[in-house]
Amino acid sequence: MLDQINHDGILELRLARPPVNALNLELLTALREAIEAAPDQGVRALLLSGGTGVFTGGLDLPWLLSQGIEAVEATWTAFGNVCRALAASPLLSAAAIGGHSPAGGAVICLYADYRVMARGPYRIGLNEVQVGLFVPEPIQYAFRRVVGTRQAERMLVAGSMIESEEALAVGLVDELAEPEQVPAQALAWLQNMLKLPGNAQRDTRAIARRDLLESIMDPARMELPRFIAAWQSPQTQAVLQHVVANLGKR
Repeated sequence: MLDQINHDGILELRLARPPVNALNLELLTALREAIEAAPDQGVRALLLSGGTGVFTGGLDLPWLLSQGIEAVEATWTAFGNVCRALAASPLLSAAAIGGHSPAGGAVICLYADYRVMARGPYRIGLNEVQVGLFVPEPIQYAFRRVVGTRQAERMLVAGSMIESEEALAVGLVDELAEPEQVPAQALAWLQNMLKLPGNAQRDTRAIARRDLLESIMDPARMELPRFIAAWQSPQTQAVLQHVVANLGKR
């Protein structure tokens, strides 16, 4: 479900939940625990990766729709905890986006320091509006921080999913690579960054990312009650059921 591979002090956390690494409660919990434990294990940086063709398909909608509301609440909370753990981590992190990365996958990548995406017809974006869900302020803040205020507004309100070349052009990702080379390119960026004086880099990074952490530090800002209300609305449930039905046809 989550493979952990040590590259000489750089810990790769590889999502391994076929077919699309969908995020359920178990995977989110394992990911958060690994991120939080890494600094005490002598790890110097984190590399988040998935498979070729897809990073993660986002939250596991078929699983969530089959569960009670308690599981939905726990999963949304766990998702916020993963973002918070990445924002708070003292370790440099890079996301190796080997393919499609909608919704929750794109959100997690926002909290990494650097994003390498596969070149090609792969899409990334926060498409929550398209499935009847809102994007809470901490996530909007992280998105604005990466692509700019006006661009973020346009993309968030439309629920836009864009291909890798456009993602690079708007700054959503930092670099493109051939799909099979994405993890290696992300690893190379981390290795180069780790050549710099560590204490100075850590202190500077902590100051530079303080606003990102402060925006999501309070779990209440993820607005669980509002998310649950939106999730349970008839309109959203109809859209989600339609999405899941289409997934089953692929």
